[in-house]
Amino acid sequence: MTARDAGLAGVIAALFVDQASKLLMLYWFGFAAMPPTERIAVLPFLSLVMAWNRGVSFSMFSAHTPFGVAALAAFEVFVIGALAYWLWTSTRRFLALGLGLVVGGALGNLVDRLVHGRVADFFDFHAFGHDFFACNLGDVAITLGVVLMVIDALAEDGAHNAGRSR
Repeated sequence: MTARDAGLAGVIAALFVDQASKLLMLYWFGFAAMPPTERIAVLPFLSLVMAWNRGVSFSMFSAHTPFGVAALAAFEVFVIGALAYWLWTSTRRFLALGLGLVVGGALGNLVDRLVHGRVADFFDFHAFGHDFFACNLGDVAITLGVVLMVIDALAEDGAHNAGRSR
């Protein structure tokens, strides 16, 4: 399997899992009609909620107008395109897989923004008296992809530095 194949597999997997989970949560389990104040406790650190995110990460740059939604979508398309180009030219499988997960998760959130004008989030993590932001499986894929990219960068830097004599 080439690096490009690994990256494309990451894109497809992240996009499919994200969109399938959103369809299930919104329409099969009825979260689309769930009041935003309702919480369903699943685990001591996880609740299910229905949160619509009009912005990007952590609701920054919230868009409440059609122009704002279009501007955020255009920005997302630009970033996804740049990351896809990086994936396409990558020769390291771990890096390409990480990029693929980021691109797939971002595409899933872009689909939401284009269809609903906002992104659906369901998973609310909380621990030690702190409530973190709600997220979706696209966000999880993006986070995992970034972790893989950091690990790849550290491993590549370590391999590069191992060849140097001091």
